[in-house]
Amino acid sequence: MALGMATAPYELRFGAGRICLDLLATAHPVERLCSAAALHAWITGSGLVPPGTVAARADAGWLGAFHELRGHIDQLVRATLSPESRPHDLPLAQVNAVARTAPPAPRARRGQDGTLVRELDGPPECAALLGAIARDAVELLTDPVARAGLRQCAGDNCPLVYLDSSRGRRRRWCSSEVCGNRERVARHRRRTAVSRA
Repeated sequence: MALGMATAPYELRFGAGRICLDLLATAHPVERLCSAAALHAWITGSGLVPPGTVAARADAGWLGAFHELRGHIDQLVRATLSPESRPHDLPLAQVNAVARTAPPAPRARRGQDGTLVRELDGPPECAALLGAIARDAVELLTDPVARAGLRQCAGDNCPLVYLDSSRGRRRRWCSSEVCGNRERVARHRRRTAVSRA
């Protein structure tokens, strides 16, 4: 089965700034990794594998492993955002264990036009893909500069976390098009209501 088939693009979001944070976004506002097809679309959309990569062994069994890693990373990120809370040892141990697995091996080959294109050395294994995500989480959470850029969305009822790499670190929302737009519409409605009163 080729990775990348399935769910509509608006269902998956990739603007968090890191692959591990993009994985966290798949749980809000509803579970987005609810089928093997949705997982395939996320794996390709996140850039874990090149477009067109074939994952012969990918199936619904991979979903549980991705959900479990997502839960562990979420606990660590939330603890990082709340200075008074301490990261839990079990999620940390689990992420570290998954990070030990080597990520998929890339290779370059000549495309039809002669340019080099990236592909994987073989079909990706679930553990290798999870290893790449866990390594990304370890790198993010142990890098003081990157960690300082972690933000929770300021949108109403939005728990999404993103890496603020904006100029002046003034980004407020996980997505200007989604939460930012909702805030602008709400602000406009409040101003309109006040002017009518």
